Amino acid sequence: MGWLQNYWNSIVNSEVFVIFTILAIGYAIGRITVCGLNLGSAGVLLVALVFGHFGVTVPDIVGDIGLILFVAAVGLIAGPNFFRNFKINAKSYILLGVIIILAGALTCVAGVVLLGVPSDVGAGLLAGALTSTPGLGAAKEAVATPGNASAGYSIAYIFGVVGVVLFVQVVPKLLKVDMDAERAKFTEVAGVKLKAENNKLMELDSMGFCALAITIVLGICLAKLKIGNFSLGTSGGPLICGLIVGHFGKVGSISLKVKRTVLEAVRELGLVLFLLGAGVEGGAGFLQCLADNGGIKLFLVGAVVTVVPMLVGYLFARKVLKLDILNTLGSICGGMTSTPALGSLIRVAGTDDVASAYAATYPFALVCVVLACQLIGMITL
Repeated sequence: MGWLQNYWNSIVNSEVFVIFTILAIGYAIGRITVCGLNLGSAGVLLVALVFGHFGVTVPDIVGDIGLILFVAAVGLIAGPNFFRNFKINAKSYILLGVIIILAGALTCVAGVVLLGVPSDVGAGLLAGALTSTPGLGAAKEAVATPGNASAGYSIAYIFGVVGVVLFVQVVPKLLKVDMDAERAKFTEVAGVKLKAENNKLMELDSMGFCALAITIVLGICLAKLKIGNFSLGTSGGPLICGLIVGHFGKVGSISLKVKRTVLEAVRELGLVLFLLGAGVEGGAGFLQCLADNGGIKLFLVGAVVTVVPMLVGYLFARKVLKLDILNTLGSICGGMTSTPALGSLIRVAGTDDVASAYAATYPFALVCVVLACQLIGMITL
């Protein structure tokens, strides 16, 4: 029977086998619906967390490629309508990006001051609650013990992902939103246009993969640009370039269009690969991290830091700025710098155009969360 044991070992030690096993189980769990809610693609995250807890690893590049594919595809799909929508709601997006992060930062500071959470852990909690890797980097630079910031990030990250994913599903259901009517209103205000085919343009390939690759190359170049400690990173760079390429659709007589069906497939593949990579990484040592760092108290603080900014952002967007529901939820996803939630919102809304609100809010929120994590890390009691 030795050959059978060797055969089984060769299977379970295969990274490709592990990746697709997590995807298969994750999709199945994501379809489980309770009270009309389900995790959808985020089911992959939960399964990956379990695998990561038991020592399973996948190459870091899996999550990186997934994130880049997802945001680039979203940008290309939303690009034709982004600039018009941004022009209409620019001030609202900027305000929401700042207010959402400010609400999260103040909530985190309350935890640091009132509950005695160490400031270095608190800086990591804020970054994790807002699922912001650049925020974690800023926190680690600002504190004397970077390991504590990483621990806080790990504790808050899981709810930071799942909480926003569920929020964008729960709110429309609680309000009994007529999604068809809201989608029609959103596209009318944004001035959605068709990207009419132009047979005179030269296509680089029949599916548009070359245009997708060009978008990603440009996006990575943009992502690597730094102003001080700030950069758009692998979330922002490909997204912004995707929006620009998607908007113009050509360079001279060369078409840079990608077939919609291709982009939808790439978007979904990218999202689940990103969730898989994040889940496996976050699951490693998660329970030990809870045990070593105050556990439940810190987890609850992180959960509150996730929930409060969403509620504040929603109320401000709806009551003060008078934004429609899709612009509001898209902006909240951007303000919370939550890529997985954007994927969930696209599914709930039935249109990729909600990504325009996400993309417009995201850069301002990203700047604010980096600054907030640095400031919280320097708090001394």
